[in-house]
Amino acid sequence: EVQLVESGGGSVQTGGSLRLSCVVSGFTFDDYAIGWFRQPPGTERDGISLINNSDGSTHYAEFVKGRFTISSDNAKNTVYLQMNSLKPEDTAVYYCAAGPASAVVVTATFYYGMDYWGKGILVTVSS
Repeated sequence: EVQLVESGGGSVQTGGSLRLSCVVSGFTFDDYAIGWFRQPPGTERDGISLINNSDGSTHYAEFVKGRFTISSDNAKNTVYLQMNSLKPEDTAVYYCAAGPASAVVVTATFYYGMDYWGKGILVTVSS
C-alpha cells in the first residue's frame, strides 16, 4: 500500500520557520519525484517545490526561492521542506505527492504526473 504522510505543520509568526516532512512507503523511493504543493484558502493548488530522487535535481516556484529548501533522505524514505522567513501569504494546506521521475512534468506553477498524494497538513502564519 502506498502512503505519503506529512508532518511538521502548525502555526508560526511572520518571519518564523517550519520544516515539513513527507514519509513515503509502498514504492521505490529512488525512482520517484516528490513534490510539495500548497492550497491557500479559496484558491487553487500550486506546486512549490520538487525533488527528483533519481538524479537529485530540484525545482522551486519563484515565490519560495531563497526561502524554502527541499531535501531528501533516501535512507528514511523522507522528503523535507525547510521553510524560512514565512509570511502570512504562506498560510495554506501543504501536500506532498509522488510521481515516477520519468513521467513528471515540471511547470512554473504545477507538477504534473503525480500518482500519489498525502492528506495534507495546515501551515498558518500570523502577522
